[in-house]
Amino acid sequence: MIFNDPVTWLLVFARVSGMLAIFPLFSAAQVPVQVRVMLGAAVAWLVTVSLPPFPAAGLSLFSLIGLLAMEAGVGLLLGFVGRMLFYALDAAGNVMATEMGLMLSAEFNPFSQARTDTPALILNLLAITVFMALDLHHWLLLGLQRTYDFVPMGGARIGPAVMEELIRRTTGVFLVAVQIAAPLIAVSFLIGLVFTVLGRAVPQMNVFAESFAFRAFAGLTVFGLTLNLMAQHITNYLQRLPEDVLQVAQALGRG
Repeated sequence: MIFNDPVTWLLVFARVSGMLAIFPLFSAAQVPVQVRVMLGAAVAWLVTVSLPPFPAAGLSLFSLIGLLAMEAGVGLLLGFVGRMLFYALDAAGNVMATEMGLMLSAEFNPFSQARTDTPALILNLLAITVFMALDLHHWLLLGLQRTYDFVPMGGARIGPAVMEELIRRTTGVFLVAVQIAAPLIAVSFLIGLVFTVLGRAVPQMNVFAESFAFRAFAGLTVFGLTLNLMAQHITNYLQRLPEDVLQVAQALGRG
């Protein structure tokens, strides 16, 4: 199929590679570029078999480059939507670290290739584990294949529907982050309230220094006890990823 219809395969390869380049599981630093290219080529070949040939008769080189750039942009947009939950986990982990006083314990995150607070790294690893355990990587690739039903090759349109969808999902990142970090925020508020009262009763007490150990201990305890609840929240959002990708594809098709 690649040799019989190379233009169709190239266009599919651009969209698939764009999505794999930004999705955390496939864009990790531990995954060599050669593996990502081979995976993109293999997935593109499997998807190309199920698609009608692209009418490339009379297509100039500049038109082909423009179509490739458009398809790569569609893939990047779909990968960005698939990565929304991981942005929310980073935000939730940063809030947790701030509430527990663990801002200095940052570790290298292999998925974002940057230093991340330890709670955020734990949540990212938990999300990747759940993602693989539920076989959602296959469902996500199936959703990528179905995007061609709504956005055929060269048919993407950036319009108000797409912008509204992206704004709605971007604002939802903060809501998800607050929901996940809510138990630790509540415990930190209670500890702060108690030590504020103690500071009023005993003015000689250094409230900040004395409350630091309690914040860290209580925060780590609550984090461990609510990890199962966080995993349930993460699972619910991960299971919606293929549907989210298709909704954005529908918006791209409408323009």
